Amino acid sequence: MFFYLSKIFWFVTAPVNLLMFAMILGSIALALRWWRSGRALVVFATAGYVLFGFLPFHVWLLRPLEDRFPHPDLAGKEIAGIIVLGGAVDPYITNTRGVIQLDLGASRMTEAAALARRYPKARLVFTGGSAALLGSPFTEAGVADRLFKSLGVEPGRLTMESRSRNTYENAIFTRELVKPQPGQTWLLITSAFHMPRSVGIFRKAGFPVVPYPVDYRTRGTSREYWAPSRNVGKGLRQTDIAVREWFGLAAYYVTGKTSALLPGAS
Repeated sequence: MFFYLSKIFWFVTAPVNLLMFAMILGSIALALRWWRSGRALVVFATAGYVLFGFLPFHVWLLRPLEDRFPHPDLAGKEIAGIIVLGGAVDPYITNTRGVIQLDLGASRMTEAAALARRYPKARLVFTGGSAALLGSPFTEAGVADRLFKSLGVEPGRLTMESRSRNTYENAIFTRELVKPQPGQTWLLITSAFHMPRSVGIFRKAGFPVVPYPVDYRTRGTSREYWAPSRNVGKGLRQTDIAVREWFGLAAYYVTGKTSALLPGAS
């Protein structure tokens, strides 16, 4: 139920969707000569596009998430496994076009392959099924399996978890699958903005991991806090990502799925 409610809630509350609904309703109101309501909705939508698309609003939301976990010092550590969260491949295009399709989070996959070469004894675990609301015969794990094998990772080192639909299920199903032992070091690879929620979920599930953030959406400089965006579409997209992550942190904490509202290094 949580999965379905979260999907529906986000469709309604995503910033870009809200602005679109406001613009549509405002246009209808103006056409019906409901001047006051129509003008208010159009002004709200216009101001939102400026705030979310042109101003660095997304930076203000993303930086606290992306700066939460630094890159770990792995010198001298024996790595038991590398866990990669789904969200970086497109199983639909991959299967319809016949060519592996990577999304914006592609560095999750490339960095995982690089770490697998660096630590040849470590297991490489990918966790991700289908996040489609009505289900799908195509899974991210199926694409990941093809990709890692094509990059030279030995099949015997690969573990694919294909049932999970969200980050909570990633943690639960992966723990059940790999059965981590006390004292082992498991790396967790996901986008930097998604790392606080992911670490909190894995901790709550009793699976301690070492966060290895990738796929940064901000530059990490002081200038970006006030510099306007050169690409309004990109600003809107990044704002959607940031707002969704903050909503996710709150929802997962309230429902007891994370260890803290904003998990950090411990």
